Amino acid sequence: MIEVLVVDDDIRVADVNAAYVAKVPGFRVAGTAHSAAQALERIEELAVDLVLLDHYLPDETGLTVARTLRERGHQIDVIMVTAARDVATVQSAMRHGALQYLVKPFSFAGLRGKLEAYAQLRRTLDGGGEAEQAEVDRIFGALSATPAPELPKGHSPTTAELVRRALMGAEGPLSAQELADRTRLSRQTAQRYLKLLERTGRVRLSLRYGDTGRPEHRYEWAAGG
Repeated sequence: MIEVLVVDDDIRVADVNAAYVAKVPGFRVAGTAHSAAQALERIEELAVDLVLLDHYLPDETGLTVARTLRERGHQIDVIMVTAARDVATVQSAMRHGALQYLVKPFSFAGLRGKLEAYAQLRRTLDGGGEAEQAEVDRIFGALSATPAPELPKGHSPTTAELVRRALMGAEGPLSAQELADRTRLSRQTAQRYLKLLERTGRVRLSLRYGDTGRPEHRYEWAAGG
């Protein structure tokens, strides 16, 4: 389980965000905090892997908390969850090691997408070893992953999510048949969703030429898609 500390000056918002985190498989709320000082105390007391960090806190800024974590040598990841949207703050968050930046207000799907991308990143990094360029691209792509777009009528968000997870978990591009086998969808359904996600820029298409001369269509989740 990935242990999460939720930091927000508004107690009600912190409770909502904590409830969101608890709904995502693989994540558990280690605690909540409502000030910078309280956040740093919780981090010393609890086993925390990830901090969902608001920027506007009553005593210090979230960026100050992030900087203090680095100065104290804590190997804890940070996702900024804040209404601060000026470029200077976003840039400072990046420089202080924030992996992702989620602007308020946001939906459960928005936070879930960030958390799932973070979990995918941890699985990739936990594998260790050396990374080829494709693997490096996947790692950085996981950092900027976003939830699936609104779907046309007749398309299921659950099925689109199933396709997304299968593509993100694959070691390389998949054909429609390979995707169908992994998801237990029909090949026709898999093909329909792949084409939809390709049109929206979420899936990247490549061609593989075999002995028949007819190229095979292969699909992978696009970095940042």
